[in-house]
Amino acid sequence: MSRHDRIGGCAPGSAIEIRKLGLLRYRLRAWQVLSCHRERAFEFFKNPANLCDITPAWLSFSMLDRSTEPPVREGAEYDYTIRWLGLSMGWRSRIIDYHPPERFTDIQLRGPYRSWVHVHTFIHVHEGTLMKDEVTYRIPLPALPVNGIIRRQLRGIFTYRKRRIDAWVRSIAPEGRSGDAGDTEANHGAGQ
Repeated sequence: MSRHDRIGGCAPGSAIEIRKLGLLRYRLRAWQVLSCHRERAFEFFKNPANLCDITPAWLSFSMLDRSTEPPVREGAEYDYTIRWLGLSMGWRSRIIDYHPPERFTDIQLRGPYRSWVHVHTFIHVHEGTLMKDEVTYRIPLPALPVNGIIRRQLRGIFTYRKRRIDAWVRSIAPEGRSGDAGDTEANHGAGQ
């Protein structure tokens, strides 16, 4: 098995890769350029309810008790259910690092992985926003025989997510990259 898998088939301006870091420990990195302002991208991704829109249906992802959703902040916790390797199970996450509009980090408190740390980063670039995901995870020892399946699932999840995010950006396209106060580079005009 390769120590480093790069996913082909991604559009220009995006990539997904998975690296083995050690026994049972991996890092997934994904990035894509979004043609929208960083603040707009951050607003979409900080809302955990939007996960339902960018997660494949085969995961049976559901946010529990959306009516009592806590405000997004450091220390906020969220409960979900997912279908992992054919088994329905709970997932609880916590925001541990929250710095709008640059980044936030969520960790798994309860779920299928032995550990899961997901850093979301949003960087202003000329084209809009470079969105980066870095997930460091450990699989439980009993899952070792199905590690290849887990990696394929994660590739599938992040590939689907990329397509859904692209569709979301297209849906807000009339906004374009103009109109956000404070984004001086974008306000210089189309001639640059």
